[in-house]
Amino acid sequence: MKRLWWQTVGTGNCHLVLLHGWGLNAEVWNNIREELASQFTLHLVDLPGFGRSHGYGALTLEEMAQEVLEQAPQKAIWLGWSLGGLVASQIALTHPERVQALVTVASSPCFSARDGWPGIKPEVLAGFQQQLSDDFQRTVERFLALQTMGTESARQDARLLKSTVLALPMPEVSVLNGGLEILKTVDLREPLAALSLPHLRIYGYLDGLVPRKIVPLLDEGWPQSESQVIAKAAHAPFISHPAGFCEALVALSQRLD
Repeated sequence: MKRLWWQTVGTGNCHLVLLHGWGLNAEVWNNIREELASQFTLHLVDLPGFGRSHGYGALTLEEMAQEVLEQAPQKAIWLGWSLGGLVASQIALTHPERVQALVTVASSPCFSARDGWPGIKPEVLAGFQQQLSDDFQRTVERFLALQTMGTESARQDARLLKSTVLALPMPEVSVLNGGLEILKTVDLREPLAALSLPHLRIYGYLDGLVPRKIVPLLDEGWPQSESQVIAKAAHAPFISHPAGFCEALVALSQRLD
């Protein structure tokens, strides 16, 4: 039976939905959960097929966005990290009336490298897909290690991400593969250029998965959006720099009042 895991905490006037990245679950927000719950009504979600959201196979981006939207508050700030950023962006494109503001964290509208566009080489993502069928726990751990590489707190951040994964049953290989397929094929650069609602993009300067070279390209292509680069962060800035990360979200919500 399909069941989307959803938890609501906090009593703030502003609703904030948090969407995690590939291979992970909502436990990844634990280190900022208390701080954000003091400011927002916080909605923690395990994406379909991940964590405690059972009974799903591989979904397209559109299907994933629709599943999440069905349980969501009528209006919220939608924050998506990495793969979750694509899900939040898809919701902003198809149901802008439900989105007070879009926040994408260490996310790209097009994760794959294309002509004139920096990103992950498609063959790297294809390699991960191949390795998943051979030894999927090791492959997920490798992917997590990439996310913290280069930061001063890399080892402890990687341990935290790993413990988040291992705290709950691992997703099915088909679900992990489906997520990699989304990262490999989806390109939202053009549709998001027409988005008129508030859009904050947060990046880590040291991110090895979402290169900082995309920031000026999107600053130019999406002048209605705003970017913020956290100097010593990699792919998980909310883990390595929680205070600055939470401050940016509170400041955004105050501008929306």
